[in-house]
Amino acid sequence: MRFEFYHSGLDNIPKLSVDGTVGNSIHFSHWQGNETPAEVKADTSTEIALNLMASPNRDALTQGIELITNNHFDTDGILSVWTMLNGERAPELRDQLIPAAEAGDFSEFTNDNAIRASIAIQGSDQPVTADDAGSPLAHQLAGGPVDGDARAYELVLPEVERLLTRTDEYENLWRGPWQQIATAIDSFERGASTVQEINEAKLSLITIAREVFGPTGFDPARHAAPFTAISHYAKGQLFLIAIPYQTGWAYRIDYPYYSWAETIVRPRIERRNFALLVSSLNQLETGSAGRWNSDTSELSSAVKFTGRDGKLSASVLQPDRVADSIRSESEAREAAAG
Repeated sequence: MRFEFYHSGLDNIPKLSVDGTVGNSIHFSHWQGNETPAEVKADTSTEIALNLMASPNRDALTQGIELITNNHFDTDGILSVWTMLNGERAPELRDQLIPAAEAGDFSEFTNDNAIRASIAIQGSDQPVTADDAGSPLAHQLAGGPVDGDARAYELVLPEVERLLTRTDEYENLWRGPWQQIATAIDSFERGASTVQEINEAKLSLITIAREVFGPTGFDPARHAAPFTAISHYAKGQLFLIAIPYQTGWAYRIDYPYYSWAETIVRPRIERRNFALLVSSLNQLETGSAGRWNSDTSELSSAVKFTGRDGKLSASVLQPDRVADSIRSESEAREAAAG
């Protein structure tokens, strides 16, 4: 098999679409709307690729097509492509491949080295970020900025096995983001950051300690929520994340971080219309720093309290008050559904 990063010149050529989905292809993907053969479906595209490589029906499933493509660069994308290219060798690294893909696409705390490897590949504990600086590993291998995702694949694919098996050698690439994750995990372990499960609303109220963001606290221009730590502790179908900010609270409401994908093992999460909740919260809000808004700018975001610049701002509402509003909205929605 051979890999070529997707471009329009491939439109009329039969191909295997791995992770990302493109037309005129056989899908091996967990993205919504995929047409992946049922017998190899799994929660990550990397596990789908591993299932395909192990299948006695592999030739029939691929229809003899040798061309692999993908339309984006991230941890699950490159690991699923690497798995397809390395065929029978890939299952030997199954216990490294799948956790790293889960860390990258779902912000899951699988094990230390899986998270570290994913950070080295995609630079963040989320697959898509507002400030995408590209792959640290690709940047290091190139000796400077990398011109596009296709070039990142060329650089990183030959390095995958070494990264997964000798992760400590890449510490300079993952040390900073890993320390931020470790700090957030420690904060939850000590009880400084907390999770309250509101089971009747399937809601996790997550309060992040100011110290997680350093001595000066949270700055929406520089900091993101600690997604990996949150997913490690929160169990609800909706996350209300409250972060002390200025004299109030910065808020975002997220779905679980795996829920953007089509999953087989992890429960599927219904996406909801939060127009009534947003209206209710704006009526309660007495401050002038921002407004509550529906937000789908990230794969799993639902609602944020933002200022005019679009960044998280300081709400005067206390976390319990916001949680009560979400609980009331959930009860009303269930009552309306009968």
